[in-house]
Amino acid sequence: MDITQLSNVSSEYLNTFAQKQSLLPVEDDSFSAMLSAAIKSVDETNQMQNDAEAEEIRFLVGETDNPHDMQVAAKKALTAIQYTVAVRDKLIDGYKEIMQMSI
Repeated sequence: MDITQLSNVSSEYLNTFAQKQSLLPVEDDSFSAMLSAAIKSVDETNQMQNDAEAEEIRFLVGETDNPHDMQVAAKKALTAIQYTVAVRDKLIDGYKEIMQMSI
């Protein structure tokens, strides 16, 4: 899944997507709600990375004989971190664009 091609992502699109995915309550479209949803997403990414490390350790110490579980957990963690980095980059680009606006 290539997420490096994210473009034309507006705040309206993000709000609609977040509401459809139940990341935001429908009645609350404030900045704090978006921020808490972003923090929740980062926490989920962190948990996926912890799960991948735990699966790797379980495989290395011989608690499991199935390398497939380790590979699935690692791929989930990789995809989550790629998505998080892509969103962070877009947020930074938006911030830079706002800072360059003249008043």
